[in-house]
Amino acid sequence: MFLLRLQQTIDRFSDLLGKIAAVLFILMLFNVFFDVASRYLFNTVYIGMQELEWHLYAAMFMLGIPFTLKAGGHVRVDVIYDQLSARRRAWIDLICTLLLLMPFCLLVAWYGVDFARESFQLGEGSGDPGGLPNRWIIKSVIPFAMFFNFISGVGLALKSINILSGRLKDDDYTPVQH
Repeated sequence: MFLLRLQQTIDRFSDLLGKIAAVLFILMLFNVFFDVASRYLFNTVYIGMQELEWHLYAAMFMLGIPFTLKAGGHVRVDVIYDQLSARRRAWIDLICTLLLLMPFCLLVAWYGVDFARESFQLGEGSGDPGGLPNRWIIKSVIPFAMFFNFISGVGLALKSINILSGRLKDDDYTPVQH
């Protein structure tokens, strides 16, 4: 039951990241509305607000991936995958998570740390007048997001193990009653 509880805890964490991504999406919508309204109603352009749009979009996208992975919305060949039994899907998820997802997350996180650190050390900011300073903040989202994706991958692997071991009936998180 420990693996089942650990999987559920990780899944709740992925759900939390999905909620954070949803809030970032709403903030981005307000930002875009403000940017468009100021441009067309007042003929004023704020470079910082335009840059904030892509910062919010990047953070929303990167932090939304763990939720998408947990929810099963990630890219697969669903035409074949959906026709398989829960056990075969669990095997595919487990193997792909261990061989593809986790190494990818670790690799991108490893290089992402240096990417963000270099930006911080250089004091990198926008090249445009009126742009946002401290570009390292958005660049640091990359290693954090990859770490969170790795954690979500652990949850997906645990889900697969729980299905294969008979602790879960199927992909719908239905625990087996003993």
